[in-house]
Amino acid sequence: MTPDASLTSHPVLVVELSCLAATEAFGRRLGGLLFPGAVIALIGPLGAGKTQLVRAVAEGLGIKNSRAVTSPTFVLIQEYDARLPIYHFDTYRLARERDFVDLGIQEYFEGGGVCLIEWADRVERSLPEEYLRLAFEVTGETTRRLTVQAFGRPYEEIVQRLGAAQ
Repeated sequence: MTPDASLTSHPVLVVELSCLAATEAFGRRLGGLLFPGAVIALIGPLGAGKTQLVRAVAEGLGIKNSRAVTSPTFVLIQEYDARLPIYHFDTYRLARERDFVDLGIQEYFEGGGVCLIEWADRVERSLPEEYLRLAFEVTGETTRRLTVQAFGRPYEEIVQRLGAAQ
């Protein structure tokens, strides 16, 4: 992991994920740092590992059966019980950003759970001011580069703690 403050004024951490196990370990660490009302925006191409990371975050949040975590592409949202409720969104099939708002997203953002939003770049204007952005770049068959960007103080602390863990 390397910090990179030059990308924006928002703290950034670049994480090289060497394999699926590294992605899972990162996700579990992240899940352990999340708090009620946390919003995580996941961005990246098909097959980049967004749902796999969500599964690992759910493990870090103490979900009993992480195999229950699947892509909500066709249902738009999956809810899971863990230390904090998990709300897993997939905006890939939404025709308009307004469709995301119509799901009642503001109530989820203001609730006591954790919102994980796949394809968040499609609904960026609807995200709260404070959130954590995870952008995946496929660098090889099993390797990924993950750029973690904090928007807001609670997320800056998460980026600092993730960086210190390396």
